[in-house]
Amino acid sequence: MKNKIAILGIIDCILYAVVVALYLTVKSELLLTLWEAVTVISAPVILLLLLSILTENTKANSIFYSLVVVFMSCTIVLTSVAHFINIAVTRKLIAQGVTIPTYLQIGHWPSVEMAIDYLAWGFFMGLAFIMTACALYARNRMAKKLKILLLICGGLCLIGFFGSVIINENCWYIAPLGYGIGTILVCIEMLLNSKQSN
Repeated sequence: MKNKIAILGIIDCILYAVVVALYLTVKSELLLTLWEAVTVISAPVILLLLLSILTENTKANSIFYSLVVVFMSCTIVLTSVAHFINIAVTRKLIAQGVTIPTYLQIGHWPSVEMAIDYLAWGFFMGLAFIMTACALYARNRMAKKLKILLLICGGLCLIGFFGSVIINENCWYIAPLGYGIGTILVCIEMLLNSKQSN
């Protein structure tokens, strides 16, 4: 089951990258909606991924395990709210000719919807990666590599979040290295770890 979830994680990240690339090329409303839908779906996929890592490798009664669930639940709820509001309210009002201030639109910074999404994917996702690393019992070299990788992913998410809020909005692009490319690397490491243990 762990291998299937790791493969699902890789597919999800690739699908996300393809949809974003297509949207940036074509700029169609359909692709924007698909981008937002894939974003919302990706959060539960990453929750499954992190929990599958911890299923066999967690120290007994680890508080960190519970914190992974709490932080990823925050990610899921916040990103769902931000993108649902954008799809169901903001974009419909714009299509009807209503002038919506940029501070209420996703894709602009600073804006309420982007702040919610940054909080989800930067702050809470970063903490979830770090809590997963803290809960992980690194019993061998491969598990230690996975732990380090998770810490790096979490660190990149948090740097992107705090950088965009405190320094400059362009610092945000550090975060996708953690939850995007980092997730693919975590999935690959899981598959390699599973192959070695068999």
